[in-house]
Amino acid sequence: MSDENVDVLIVGAGPSGCAAASYLQNNGCVVKVVEKSNFPRFVIGESLLPRCMDHFEEVGLLDCLKAQDYEVKEGARFLRGEEVCNFDFSKKHTDGWNWTWQVPRADFDNTLANELIKRGVDIAFEHEVVDVVFNEDGSSVTTIKNKENKSNTIVARYIIDSSGYGRVLPRLLNLEKPSELLNQSSIFTHVKDLKRPEGWEGTRITFDVIDTRTWFWVIPFSNGVTSIGFVGSTEFIESFEGTTPEKLTRMLKLSDYYRDRFEGVDFLFNPIEIKNYSKSVKQLYGKGYVLTGNSAEFLDPVFSSGVTFATESALLAAKLITKELQNIKVNWEEEYSGYIKKGVNVFATYVKEWYTGNLQKLFFHKPENPEIKKQICAVLAGYVWDETNPFVKNHHRLVKAVAHIIDMEKQKSE
Repeated sequence: MSDENVDVLIVGAGPSGCAAASYLQNNGCVVKVVEKSNFPRFVIGESLLPRCMDHFEEVGLLDCLKAQDYEVKEGARFLRGEEVCNFDFSKKHTDGWNWTWQVPRADFDNTLANELIKRGVDIAFEHEVVDVVFNEDGSSVTTIKNKENKSNTIVARYIIDSSGYGRVLPRLLNLEKPSELLNQSSIFTHVKDLKRPEGWEGTRITFDVIDTRTWFWVIPFSNGVTSIGFVGSTEFIESFEGTTPEKLTRMLKLSDYYRDRFEGVDFLFNPIEIKNYSKSVKQLYGKGYVLTGNSAEFLDPVFSSGVTFATESALLAAKLITKELQNIKVNWEEEYSGYIKKGVNVFATYVKEWYTGNLQKLFFHKPENPEIKKQICAVLAGYVWDETNPFVKNHHRLVKAVAHIIDMEKQKSE
């Protein structure tokens, strides 16, 4: 067993880990990344938000992504029967990026990791963290194991846990706690989209609302493949019997809009089922470590917030660690935990109010209120820290209040 010594050990080589590693290396830190999987590997979270473009640009990873020619995402469409609600990211309250991408994550994550390797970042694939011991000063000794079960240790001044669904430190340090969100589950796959229409209709990401708790996603990629999946209550998902291909085939009949397009398509891999996916933790940081992205909080995929929170939290964590390495005092509770929780709480409100039906009332109400739509669009674009936006600053009450007004107007007209 041999020791390596680094400034920062990053667990996970997804977008969160890569954003943190890129920033730290750019600022002269010695970084080691350990990743349990071998890339490329499949992972969910294929719809990005404009906010994360700021992060990739700041850490110098935007150009390598632009070169991949991913499907451009300029907004999102929500369907409910005959009702349609389109959001255009160029028409939003907050200044910022007006577009982002829809990406096959296996390729996307591999592109980021390969760019860092070219720049000299040490990424150890197929290495698993099996133990972490923290010293009184916050430094740590982490034991990692490779696929041949050979172990070695890494001594680090800080650990950033960007392990996503692996949730390495939450498991090892007993930091997990139940999510306050509903028990929702999902089933999904990729298909070769042979009946994809030409033009805008064929490329637009769409959420087809089946009922208040159930919806169907369609995320077209530029390579002709499309990601499809259902989200619903765990009871709903479990009510379909058979294998996962049989379940998803039956579910596809629920979408009046997409039934014909995806009838009889071959699934490129056996559909994957994830139950009760929302996660939370007791704390986002501790002495010598910080949790980022899905390692900390995973909400719900309805507004595609996963990668944006991953990169937002990773970049902030990297900046604060860089400060501390320069002997600048950091208030982690205020500067990290407080900040990240503000954004998480905004999105959590929108997720909760989506499933109560209140937010759906706002989306599909006619005639539309252009100003309200701009403010909600900014939230859906990931700009959830902009408190000049009433639908950010007053998120706890404003969605409910406007939905109540819509109900009252409806009652008057009846």
